[in-house]
Amino acid sequence: MPKVRCAIYTRKSTEEGLDQEFNSLDAQREACEAYIASQRHEGWVLLRDHYDDGGISGGHLDRPALQRLMEDVDENRVDQIVVYKIDRLTRSLADFAKLVDRLDAAGASFVSFTQSFNTATSMGRLTLNVLLSFAQFEREVTAERIRDKIAASKKKGLWMGGYVPLGYDADGRTLAINQTEATTIIALFNLYDEHHALNVVTSIATEQGLRSKRYTTGSGRRTGGNQMTRGHIHKILTNPLYAGRIAHKGEVYDGQHPAIIDADRWERVQQMLQGQASRPRKRLNGVCDISLLMGKLFDVSGERLTPSHSKKGKRRYRYYISQSLREQRVADITTPTWRLSAKPLEAQIETEILSHLKRALPRGLIQNVDGNAIAMRLMDLEAGEFSPLDYLAKVSLAPGKLTIELDVRQIAAWAGVNTDKLNTEYLEFETTFTLRRRGVETKLLFEGDKPQRDETLLKNIARGHRLLQEIKRGKSFREIAIAEGLSNKRVHQILEFAFFSPAAVQMVLDAKQPNFLTTDWVLKNEIPGNWLDQAQLFAIG
Repeated sequence: MPKVRCAIYTRKSTEEGLDQEFNSLDAQREACEAYIASQRHEGWVLLRDHYDDGGISGGHLDRPALQRLMEDVDENRVDQIVVYKIDRLTRSLADFAKLVDRLDAAGASFVSFTQSFNTATSMGRLTLNVLLSFAQFEREVTAERIRDKIAASKKKGLWMGGYVPLGYDADGRTLAINQTEATTIIALFNLYDEHHALNVVTSIATEQGLRSKRYTTGSGRRTGGNQMTRGHIHKILTNPLYAGRIAHKGEVYDGQHPAIIDADRWERVQQMLQGQASRPRKRLNGVCDISLLMGKLFDVSGERLTPSHSKKGKRRYRYYISQSLREQRVADITTPTWRLSAKPLEAQIETEILSHLKRALPRGLIQNVDGNAIAMRLMDLEAGEFSPLDYLAKVSLAPGKLTIELDVRQIAAWAGVNTDKLNTEYLEFETTFTLRRRGVETKLLFEGDKPQRDETLLKNIARGHRLLQEIKRGKSFREIAIAEGLSNKRVHQILEFAFFSPAAVQMVLDAKQPNFLTTDWVLKNEIPGNWLDQAQLFAIG
Protein backbone atom coordinates (compact mmCIF):
# COMPACT_ATOMS: atom_id res chain seq x y z
CA MET A 1 0.00 0.00 0.00
CA PRO A 2 1.48 3.38 -1.00
CA LYS A 3 2.27 5.76 1.83
CA VAL A 4 0.36 9.10 1.89
CA ARG A 5 2.39 11.78 3.67
CA CYS A 6 -0.07 14.13 5.40
CA ALA A 7 0.73 17.70 6.52
CA ILE A 8 -1.63 19.54 8.87
CA TYR A 9 -2.31 23.22 8.24
CA THR A 10 -3.91 25.42 10.92
CA ARG A 11 -4.88 29.09 10.93
CA LYS A 12 -6.59 31.67 13.14
CA SER A 13 -7.56 35.17 11.94
CA THR A 14 -6.72 37.04 15.17
CA GLU A 15 -4.05 36.66 17.85
CA GLU A 16 -6.63 36.58 20.61
CA GLY A 17 -6.02 33.56 22.86
CA LEU A 18 -2.87 32.40 21.07
CA ASP A 19 -0.84 32.96 24.23
CA GLN A 20 -2.88 30.31 26.07
CA GLU A 21 -1.30 26.96 26.82
CA PHE A 22 -3.89 25.19 24.62
CA ASN A 23 -5.23 27.46 21.89
CA SER A 24 -7.31 27.22 18.72
CA LEU A 25 -4.34 26.14 16.60
CA ASP A 26 -3.61 23.29 19.03
CA ALA A 27 -7.26 22.21 18.95
CA GLN A 28 -7.30 22.15 15.14
CA ARG A 29 -4.08 20.13 14.99
CA GLU A 30 -5.23 17.63 17.63
CA ALA A 31 -8.46 16.94 15.70
CA CYS A 32 -6.60 16.53 12.40
CA GLU A 33 -4.03 14.20 14.00
CA ALA A 34 -6.85 12.00 15.26
CA TYR A 35 -8.41 11.93 11.78
CA ILE A 36 -5.11 10.97 10.12
CA ALA A 37 -4.66 8.21 12.70
CA SER A 38 -8.12 6.86 11.81
CA GLN A 39 -7.04 6.59 8.16
CA ARG A 40 -3.90 4.57 8.90
CA HIS A 41 -5.38 1.64 7.00
CA GLU A 42 -5.34 3.81 3.87
CA GLY A 43 -1.60 4.40 4.27
CA TRP A 44 -1.89 7.89 5.79
CA VAL A 45 1.21 8.98 7.70
CA LEU A 46 1.49 12.20 9.74
CA LEU A 47 4.37 14.57 8.99
CA ARG A 48 5.66 16.17 12.19
CA ASP A 49 6.40 19.62 10.70
CA HIS A 50 4.00 22.28 11.97
CA TYR A 51 2.37 24.72 9.52
CA ASP A 52 0.58 27.23 11.74
CA ASP A 53 -0.50 30.78 10.83
CA GLY A 54 -1.75 32.64 13.90
CA GLY A 55 -3.34 36.07 13.64
CA ILE A 56 -3.49 36.09 9.81
CA SER A 57 -6.59 36.51 7.62
CA GLY A 58 -7.65 33.81 5.17
CA GLY A 59 -8.57 36.45 2.59
CA HIS A 60 -5.15 36.20 0.89
CA LEU A 61 -2.32 33.69 0.38
CA ASP A 62 0.48 35.87 1.77
CA ARG A 63 0.94 33.70 4.88
CA PRO A 64 4.38 32.42 5.98
CA ALA A 65 3.36 28.91 7.06
CA LEU A 66 1.14 28.40 4.00
CA GLN A 67 3.91 29.52 1.66
CA ARG A 68 6.34 27.13 3.37
CA LEU A 69 3.79 24.31 3.10
CA MET A 70 3.19 24.92 -0.63
CA GLU A 71 6.96 24.96 -1.25
CA ASP A 72 7.15 21.52 0.42
CA VAL A 73 4.26 20.37 -1.80
CA ASP A 74 6.08 21.65 -4.91
CA GLU A 75 9.21 19.78 -3.82
CA ASN A 76 7.21 16.55 -3.42
CA ARG A 77 7.63 16.31 0.36
CA VAL A 78 3.87 16.35 1.02
CA ASP A 79 1.15 14.17 -0.57
CA GLN A 80 -1.90 15.53 1.22
CA ILE A 81 -2.88 18.65 3.16
CA VAL A 82 -5.32 18.12 6.03
CA VAL A 83 -7.27 21.01 7.55
CA TYR A 84 -10.00 21.26 10.16
CA LYS A 85 -12.31 23.31 7.88
CA ILE A 86 -12.00 24.57 4.33
CA ASP A 87 -11.87 28.22 5.37
CA ARG A 88 -8.71 27.54 7.40
CA LEU A 89 -6.90 27.07 4.09
CA THR A 90 -8.55 29.94 2.20
CA ARG A 91 -11.68 32.08 2.10
CA SER A 92 -11.33 32.99 -1.57
CA LEU A 93 -12.56 30.90 -4.49
CA ALA A 94 -9.90 32.38 -6.78
CA ASP A 95 -7.13 31.58 -4.27
CA PHE A 96 -8.52 28.08 -3.81
CA ALA A 97 -8.34 27.49 -7.58
CA LYS A 98 -4.66 28.56 -7.54
CA LEU A 99 -3.90 26.16 -4.67
CA VAL A 100 -5.68 23.24 -6.38
CA ASP A 101 -3.67 23.89 -9.58
CA ARG A 102 -0.43 23.70 -7.59
CA LEU A 103 -1.61 20.57 -5.80
CA ASP A 104 -2.54 18.95 -9.13
CA ALA A 105 0.85 19.84 -10.61
CA ALA A 106 2.57 18.15 -7.64
CA GLY A 107 0.21 15.15 -7.61
CA ALA A 108 -1.02 16.11 -4.12
CA SER A 109 -4.54 16.61 -2.69
CA PHE A 110 -6.42 18.45 0.05
CA VAL A 111 -8.78 17.09 2.74
CA SER A 112 -11.17 18.91 5.08
CA PHE A 113 -11.65 16.79 8.20
CA THR A 114 -14.99 18.17 9.49
CA GLN A 115 -16.57 18.52 6.05
CA SER A 116 -15.40 15.20 4.58
CA PHE A 117 -14.11 16.60 1.28
CA ASN A 118 -11.17 15.26 -0.64
CA THR A 119 -9.84 17.05 -3.73
CA ALA A 120 -8.37 13.77 -4.93
CA THR A 121 -11.85 12.98 -6.32
CA SER A 122 -13.76 14.98 -8.95
CA MET A 123 -16.92 14.99 -6.77
CA GLY A 124 -14.96 16.34 -3.81
CA ARG A 125 -13.52 19.11 -5.98
CA LEU A 126 -16.98 20.04 -7.32
CA THR A 127 -18.46 20.15 -3.84
CA LEU A 128 -15.60 22.30 -2.57
CA ASN A 129 -16.04 24.80 -5.40
CA VAL A 130 -19.76 25.07 -4.71
CA LEU A 131 -19.14 25.55 -0.99
CA LEU A 132 -16.47 28.20 -1.54
CA SER A 133 -18.72 30.00 -4.04
CA PHE A 134 -21.38 30.32 -1.36
CA ALA A 135 -18.77 31.42 1.20
CA GLN A 136 -17.50 34.12 -1.17
CA PHE A 137 -21.08 35.19 -1.91
CA GLU A 138 -21.74 35.48 1.82
CA ARG A 139 -18.66 37.69 2.31
CA GLU A 140 -19.66 39.96 -0.57
CA VAL A 141 -23.22 40.26 0.76
CA THR A 142 -21.82 41.07 4.21
CA ALA A 143 -19.62 43.80 2.72
CA GLU A 144 -22.62 45.24 0.87
CA ARG A 145 -24.63 45.24 4.10
CA ILE A 146 -21.85 47.09 5.90
CA ARG A 147 -21.68 49.68 3.10
CA ASP A 148 -25.46 50.05 3.09
CA LYS A 149 -25.51 50.36 6.88
CA ILE A 150 -22.87 53.09 6.79
CA ALA A 151 -24.74 54.95 4.03
CA ALA A 152 -28.07 54.67 5.86
CA SER A 153 -26.51 55.77 9.16
CA LYS A 154 -24.85 58.81 7.57
CA LYS A 155 -28.14 59.77 5.92
CA LYS A 156 -29.57 59.86 9.45
CA GLY A 157 -26.71 62.16 10.44
CA LEU A 158 -24.81 59.62 12.55
CA TRP A 159 -21.04 59.77 12.89
CA MET A 160 -19.64 56.35 11.90
CA GLY A 161 -16.32 56.46 13.69
CA GLY A 162 -12.75 56.93 12.47
CA TYR A 163 -10.38 59.79 13.28
CA VAL A 164 -12.09 62.26 15.62
CA PRO A 165 -11.77 65.73 14.05
CA LEU A 166 -10.30 68.75 15.80
CA GLY A 167 -13.03 70.55 17.76
CA TYR A 168 -14.96 67.43 18.74
CA ASP A 169 -14.87 64.41 21.04
CA ALA A 170 -16.47 61.04 20.24
CA ASP A 171 -19.83 60.56 21.92
CA GLY A 172 -21.21 57.19 20.85
CA ARG A 173 -22.65 57.50 17.33
CA THR A 174 -22.37 61.26 17.38
CA LEU A 175 -19.90 63.97 18.35
CA ALA A 176 -19.74 66.41 21.25
CA ILE A 177 -18.03 69.80 21.02
CA ASN A 178 -14.63 70.03 22.68
CA GLN A 179 -14.84 73.63 23.87
CA THR A 180 -11.06 74.12 24.06
CA GLU A 181 -10.43 72.82 20.54
CA ALA A 182 -13.50 74.57 19.12
CA THR A 183 -11.82 77.93 19.76
CA THR A 184 -9.14 76.93 17.23
CA ILE A 185 -11.79 76.14 14.59
CA ILE A 186 -13.57 79.44 15.21
CA ALA A 187 -10.25 81.31 15.07
CA LEU A 188 -9.42 79.78 11.66
CA PHE A 189 -12.80 80.77 10.21
CA ASN A 190 -12.40 84.27 11.68
CA LEU A 191 -8.97 84.63 10.10
CA TYR A 192 -10.19 83.51 6.68
CA ASP A 193 -13.24 85.78 6.94
CA GLU A 194 -10.87 88.68 7.58
CA HIS A 195 -8.00 87.97 5.15
CA HIS A 196 -9.56 85.79 2.39
CA ALA A 197 -6.16 84.14 1.75
CA LEU A 198 -4.99 80.72 2.92
CA ASN A 199 -1.31 81.71 2.92
CA VAL A 200 -2.02 84.60 5.29
CA VAL A 201 -4.22 82.44 7.52
CA THR A 202 -1.49 79.77 7.70
CA SER A 203 1.16 82.33 8.65
CA ILE A 204 -0.99 83.93 11.37
CA ALA A 205 -2.08 80.52 12.69
CA THR A 206 1.59 79.62 13.11
CA GLU A 207 2.29 82.90 14.93
CA GLN A 208 -0.68 82.37 17.25
CA GLY A 209 0.38 78.81 18.02
CA LEU A 210 -2.76 77.12 16.65
CA ARG A 211 -2.16 73.38 16.60
CA SER A 212 -3.72 70.18 15.28
CA LYS A 213 -5.66 67.83 17.54
CA ARG A 214 -3.86 66.31 20.49
CA TYR A 215 -4.88 62.83 21.55
CA THR A 216 -3.73 60.12 23.94
CA THR A 217 -3.05 56.57 22.74
CA GLY A 218 -4.14 53.47 24.62
CA SER A 219 -0.67 53.23 26.15
CA GLY A 220 -1.04 56.72 27.59
CA ARG A 221 1.36 58.42 25.18
CA ARG A 222 0.29 61.88 23.97
CA THR A 223 0.69 62.67 20.27
CA GLY A 224 -0.53 65.30 17.79
CA GLY A 225 -0.49 69.02 18.48
CA ASN A 226 1.47 69.75 15.31
CA GLN A 227 1.82 73.05 13.49
CA MET A 228 -0.93 73.41 10.86
CA THR A 229 -0.08 73.38 7.18
CA ARG A 230 -1.99 75.21 4.48
CA GLY A 231 -3.49 71.92 3.30
CA HIS A 232 -4.66 71.06 6.83
CA ILE A 233 -6.33 74.46 7.24
CA HIS A 234 -8.00 74.16 3.83
CA LYS A 235 -9.38 70.77 4.86
CA ILE A 236 -10.83 72.24 8.06
CA LEU A 237 -12.41 75.21 6.27
CA THR A 238 -14.08 72.93 3.70
CA ASN A 239 -15.26 70.21 6.13
CA PRO A 240 -19.11 70.33 6.39
CA LEU A 241 -18.83 68.55 9.75
CA TYR A 242 -18.20 71.94 11.39
CA ALA A 243 -21.54 73.20 10.05
CA GLY A 244 -23.35 70.28 11.71
CA ARG A 245 -23.46 68.11 8.58
CA ILE A 246 -22.25 64.65 7.53
CA ALA A 247 -20.72 64.02 4.09
CA HIS A 248 -20.91 60.68 2.30
CA LYS A 249 -19.90 59.96 -1.31
CA GLY A 250 -20.49 63.46 -2.55
CA GLU A 251 -23.77 63.94 -0.68
CA VAL A 252 -24.18 66.06 2.48
CA TYR A 253 -26.78 65.31 5.17
CA ASP A 254 -27.88 67.09 8.35
CA GLY A 255 -25.91 65.62 11.24
CA GLN A 256 -27.04 64.80 14.76
CA HIS A 257 -23.99 66.52 16.24
CA PRO A 258 -23.89 70.24 17.19
CA ALA A 259 -22.33 72.73 14.75
CA ILE A 260 -19.31 74.84 15.68
CA ILE A 261 -19.80 77.20 12.71
CA ASP A 262 -23.26 78.37 11.67
CA ALA A 263 -24.41 77.15 8.25
CA ASP A 264 -24.62 80.59 6.60
CA ARG A 265 -21.08 81.46 7.56
CA TRP A 266 -19.76 78.08 6.40
CA GLU A 267 -21.44 78.52 3.01
CA ARG A 268 -19.97 82.03 2.69
CA VAL A 269 -16.46 80.68 3.32
CA GLN A 270 -16.98 77.97 0.67
CA GLN A 271 -17.99 80.58 -1.87
CA MET A 272 -14.88 82.64 -1.10
CA LEU A 273 -12.65 79.56 -1.39
CA GLN A 274 -14.23 78.57 -4.69
CA GLY A 275 -13.96 82.14 -5.92
CA GLN A 276 -10.18 82.01 -5.46
CA ALA A 277 -9.85 78.73 -7.35
CA SER A 278 -9.57 78.58 -11.13
CA ARG A 279 -11.68 75.41 -11.03
CA PRO A 280 -13.54 73.33 -8.40
CA ARG A 281 -11.16 71.81 -5.88
CA LYS A 282 -11.06 68.05 -5.51
CA ARG A 283 -8.57 66.18 -3.40
CA LEU A 284 -8.91 62.62 -4.69
CA ASN A 285 -8.31 63.38 -8.37
CA GLY A 286 -5.36 65.66 -7.66
CA VAL A 287 -7.12 68.78 -8.99
CA CYS A 288 -5.84 71.41 -6.59
CA ASP A 289 -3.75 74.56 -6.79
CA ILE A 290 -1.78 73.69 -3.64
CA SER A 291 1.56 71.88 -4.09
CA LEU A 292 0.53 68.86 -2.05
CA LEU A 293 3.96 67.18 -2.26
CA MET A 294 5.94 70.24 -1.15
CA GLY A 295 8.72 69.18 1.20
CA LYS A 296 7.94 65.47 0.71
CA LEU A 297 9.33 64.69 -2.77
CA PHE A 298 13.04 63.79 -3.05
CA ASP A 299 15.36 62.55 -5.81
CA VAL A 300 17.79 59.66 -5.59
CA SER A 301 20.49 61.89 -4.07
CA GLY A 302 18.15 63.00 -1.27
CA GLU A 303 17.65 66.50 -2.70
CA ARG A 304 14.12 67.96 -2.57
CA LEU A 305 12.14 68.66 -5.71
CA THR A 306 10.61 72.12 -5.36
CA PRO A 307 7.29 73.47 -6.66
CA SER A 308 7.36 75.74 -9.71
CA HIS A 309 4.84 77.01 -12.24
CA SER A 310 4.44 78.61 -15.64
CA LYS A 311 1.60 80.47 -17.35
CA LYS A 312 0.16 80.27 -20.83
CA GLY A 313 -2.53 82.86 -21.28
CA LYS A 314 -4.81 82.58 -18.27
CA ARG A 315 -3.85 78.98 -17.52
CA ARG A 316 -1.36 78.17 -14.79
CA TYR A 317 0.70 74.97 -14.95
CA ARG A 318 2.36 73.56 -11.83
CA TYR A 319 5.54 71.46 -11.74
CA TYR A 320 7.99 69.81 -9.35
CA ILE A 321 11.57 70.41 -10.52
CA SER A 322 15.06 69.46 -9.40
CA GLN A 323 17.00 72.06 -7.42
CA SER A 324 19.77 72.07 -10.02
CA LEU A 325 17.29 73.10 -12.74
CA ARG A 326 15.72 75.76 -10.52
CA GLU A 327 19.11 77.22 -9.58
CA GLN A 328 20.47 76.75 -13.13
CA ARG A 329 23.53 74.96 -11.85
CA VAL A 330 25.30 71.90 -13.27
CA ALA A 331 24.02 68.70 -11.71
CA ASP A 332 25.98 65.55 -10.99
CA ILE A 333 25.92 63.57 -14.25
CA THR A 334 25.02 60.42 -12.29
CA THR A 335 21.91 62.07 -10.83
CA PRO A 336 18.93 62.54 -13.20
CA THR A 337 17.10 65.88 -13.15
CA TRP A 338 13.33 66.11 -13.12
CA ARG A 339 10.63 68.50 -14.29
CA LEU A 340 7.34 66.75 -13.50
CA SER A 341 3.80 67.98 -14.08
CA ALA A 342 2.36 68.32 -10.57
CA LYS A 343 -1.30 67.36 -10.91
CA PRO A 344 -0.84 63.97 -12.63
CA LEU A 345 1.95 63.05 -10.18
CA GLU A 346 -0.14 64.01 -7.12
CA ALA A 347 -3.15 62.12 -8.47
CA GLN A 348 -1.07 59.00 -9.19
CA ILE A 349 0.52 58.97 -5.72
CA GLU A 350 -2.95 59.31 -4.15
CA THR A 351 -4.12 56.36 -6.25
CA GLU A 352 -1.06 54.29 -5.28
CA ILE A 353 -1.59 54.98 -1.55
CA LEU A 354 -5.29 54.06 -1.75
CA SER A 355 -4.55 50.83 -3.65
CA HIS A 356 -1.75 49.91 -1.24
CA LEU A 357 -3.91 50.43 1.87
CA LYS A 358 -6.75 48.37 0.37
CA ARG A 359 -4.26 45.52 -0.08
CA ALA A 360 -2.43 46.02 3.23
CA LEU A 361 -5.47 46.23 5.55
CA PRO A 362 -6.65 42.62 5.12
CA ARG A 363 -3.03 41.40 5.11
CA GLY A 364 -2.17 42.63 8.60
CA LEU A 365 -1.37 46.36 8.50
CA ILE A 366 -3.29 46.73 11.79
CA GLN A 367 -2.52 43.93 14.23
CA ASN A 368 -4.75 42.33 16.87
CA VAL A 369 -8.06 43.87 15.74
CA ASP A 370 -11.25 42.13 14.71
CA GLY A 371 -12.63 41.89 11.19
CA ASN A 372 -15.26 44.58 11.76
CA ALA A 373 -12.58 47.19 12.49
CA ILE A 374 -10.78 46.26 9.26
CA ALA A 375 -14.08 46.44 7.34
CA MET A 376 -14.78 49.92 8.73
CA ARG A 377 -11.39 51.21 7.61
CA LEU A 378 -11.92 49.68 4.14
CA MET A 379 -15.26 51.47 4.01
CA ASP A 380 -13.43 54.76 4.74
CA LEU A 381 -11.26 54.14 1.68
CA GLU A 382 -14.21 53.21 -0.55
CA ALA A 383 -16.29 56.20 0.59
CA GLY A 384 -13.98 58.69 -1.13
CA GLU A 385 -13.58 60.80 2.03
CA PHE A 386 -10.01 59.64 2.73
CA SER A 387 -7.32 62.15 1.67
CA PRO A 388 -4.27 59.97 0.94
CA LEU A 389 -1.65 62.73 0.81
CA ASP A 390 -2.47 63.75 4.38
CA TYR A 391 -0.93 60.41 5.43
CA LEU A 392 2.20 60.70 3.30
CA ALA A 393 5.61 61.09 4.93
CA LYS A 394 8.01 60.96 1.97
CA VAL A 395 8.29 60.07 -1.72
CA SER A 396 11.70 59.08 -3.10
CA LEU A 397 12.08 59.31 -6.88
CA ALA A 398 14.60 57.14 -8.72
CA PRO A 399 14.81 56.14 -12.39
CA GLY A 400 11.89 53.76 -13.00
CA LYS A 401 10.84 53.58 -9.34
CA LEU A 402 8.93 55.54 -6.69
CA THR A 403 9.32 54.65 -3.01
CA ILE A 404 6.39 55.88 -0.92
CA GLU A 405 6.62 56.11 2.89
CA LEU A 406 3.48 56.61 5.00
CA ASP A 407 3.36 58.62 8.23
CA VAL A 408 3.11 56.09 11.06
CA ARG A 409 1.42 58.51 13.48
CA GLN A 410 -1.17 59.69 10.97
CA ILE A 411 -2.01 56.13 9.91
CA ALA A 412 -2.29 55.04 13.56
CA ALA A 413 -4.60 57.98 14.31
CA TRP A 414 -6.79 57.12 11.31
CA ALA A 415 -6.90 53.46 12.33
CA GLY A 416 -7.70 54.39 15.96
CA VAL A 417 -4.79 52.34 17.36
CA ASN A 418 -1.39 52.88 18.96
CA THR A 419 1.57 53.04 16.60
CA ASP A 420 2.89 49.74 18.03
CA LYS A 421 -0.20 48.00 16.62
CA LEU A 422 0.89 48.78 13.03
CA ASN A 423 2.98 46.37 10.99
CA THR A 424 5.67 48.77 9.78
CA GLU A 425 6.48 46.53 6.80
CA TYR A 426 3.33 47.92 5.17
CA LEU A 427 4.20 51.58 5.76
CA GLU A 428 6.69 51.71 2.88
CA PHE A 429 6.16 50.37 -0.64
CA GLU A 430 7.42 50.79 -4.18
CA THR A 431 5.79 51.32 -7.56
CA THR A 432 7.43 51.27 -10.98
CA PHE A 433 7.02 53.54 -14.00
CA THR A 434 8.41 54.29 -17.44
CA LEU A 435 9.30 57.75 -18.76
CA ARG A 436 7.83 59.76 -21.59
CA ARG A 437 9.57 63.06 -22.30
CA ARG A 438 7.98 66.04 -24.01
CA GLY A 439 10.48 68.85 -24.45
CA VAL A 440 11.88 69.65 -21.02
CA GLU A 441 8.91 68.06 -19.26
CA THR A 442 8.86 64.42 -18.16
CA LYS A 443 5.74 62.29 -17.72
CA LEU A 444 5.73 59.17 -15.56
CA LEU A 445 3.73 56.26 -16.95
CA PHE A 446 2.84 53.85 -14.16
CA GLU A 447 2.20 50.15 -14.49
CA GLY A 448 -1.52 49.63 -14.98
CA ASP A 449 -2.10 53.10 -16.41
CA LYS A 450 -4.57 53.05 -19.24
CA PRO A 451 -2.88 54.18 -22.48
CA GLN A 452 -3.75 57.77 -23.31
CA ARG A 453 -3.72 59.16 -26.81
CA ASP A 454 -1.29 61.96 -27.60
CA GLU A 455 -3.96 64.37 -28.84
CA THR A 456 -1.38 67.00 -29.80
CA LEU A 457 0.46 64.52 -32.00
CA LEU A 458 -2.81 63.38 -33.62
CA LYS A 459 -3.89 66.98 -34.31
CA ASN A 460 -0.55 67.70 -35.99
CA ILE A 461 -0.83 64.56 -38.12
CA ALA A 462 -4.25 65.78 -39.31
CA ARG A 463 -2.86 69.28 -39.86
CA GLY A 464 0.06 67.89 -41.84
CA HIS A 465 -2.33 66.03 -44.18
CA ARG A 466 -4.40 69.20 -44.63
CA LEU A 467 -1.32 71.22 -45.59
CA LEU A 468 -0.21 68.44 -47.94
CA GLN A 469 -3.57 68.69 -49.72
CA GLU A 470 -3.00 72.43 -50.14
CA ILE A 471 0.39 71.70 -51.77
CA LYS A 472 -1.26 69.20 -54.14
CA ARG A 473 -3.79 71.86 -55.13
CA GLY A 474 -0.91 74.02 -56.34
CA LYS A 475 -0.42 76.43 -53.44
CA SER A 476 3.11 77.56 -52.63
CA PHE A 477 4.73 77.22 -49.21
CA ARG A 478 4.63 81.02 -48.90
CA GLU A 479 0.88 81.15 -49.62
CA ILE A 480 0.21 78.42 -47.07
CA ALA A 481 2.43 80.12 -44.48
CA ILE A 482 0.56 83.43 -44.87
CA ALA A 483 -2.87 81.73 -44.72
CA GLU A 484 -1.91 79.70 -41.64
CA GLY A 485 0.01 82.49 -39.89
CA LEU A 486 3.18 80.36 -39.91
CA SER A 487 6.76 80.71 -41.07
CA ASN A 488 7.97 78.79 -44.14
CA LYS A 489 10.15 76.67 -41.87
CA ARG A 490 7.18 75.72 -39.67
CA VAL A 491 5.15 74.72 -42.74
CA HIS A 492 7.96 72.35 -43.76
CA GLN A 493 8.11 70.93 -40.24
CA ILE A 494 4.34 70.33 -40.03
CA LEU A 495 4.34 68.61 -43.42
CA GLU A 496 6.54 65.93 -41.84
CA PHE A 497 3.51 64.72 -39.87
CA ALA A 498 1.77 63.80 -43.15
CA PHE A 499 4.33 61.11 -43.92
CA PHE A 500 3.44 58.69 -41.16
CA SER A 501 2.51 55.27 -42.55
CA PRO A 502 -1.06 54.01 -41.91
CA ALA A 503 0.39 51.53 -39.40
CA ALA A 504 2.19 54.35 -37.56
CA VAL A 505 -0.98 56.47 -37.44
CA GLN A 506 -2.93 53.51 -36.04
CA MET A 507 -0.19 53.00 -33.46
CA VAL A 508 -0.64 56.61 -32.28
CA LEU A 509 -4.44 56.20 -32.26
CA ASP A 510 -3.99 53.13 -30.02
CA ALA A 511 -1.52 55.05 -27.78
CA LYS A 512 1.14 52.41 -28.42
CA GLN A 513 3.86 54.63 -29.87
CA PRO A 514 7.36 54.56 -28.31
CA ASN A 515 8.00 57.09 -25.55
CA PHE A 516 10.30 59.26 -27.69
CA LEU A 517 7.69 59.73 -30.44
CA THR A 518 6.17 63.12 -29.60
CA THR A 519 5.35 66.31 -31.49
CA ASP A 520 8.63 67.81 -30.28
CA TRP A 521 10.61 64.86 -31.69
CA VAL A 522 8.89 65.09 -35.11
CA LEU A 523 9.57 68.84 -35.33
CA LYS A 524 13.29 68.20 -34.82
CA ASN A 525 13.68 64.99 -36.86
CA GLU A 526 12.87 63.71 -40.33
CA ILE A 527 10.30 60.90 -40.70
CA PRO A 528 11.67 58.05 -42.89
CA GLY A 529 9.84 57.99 -46.21
CA ASN A 530 10.03 54.21 -46.43
CA TRP A 531 7.25 52.60 -44.38
CA LEU A 532 9.43 49.57 -43.61
CA ASP A 533 12.05 51.90 -42.13
CA GLN A 534 9.29 53.55 -40.05
CA ALA A 535 8.16 50.15 -38.79
CA GLN A 536 11.71 49.39 -37.66
CA LEU A 537 12.25 52.84 -36.09
CA PHE A 538 8.92 52.85 -34.24
CA ALA A 539 9.01 49.11 -33.42
CA ILE A 540 5.68 48.48 -35.13
CA GLY A 541 4.85 44.79 -34.77
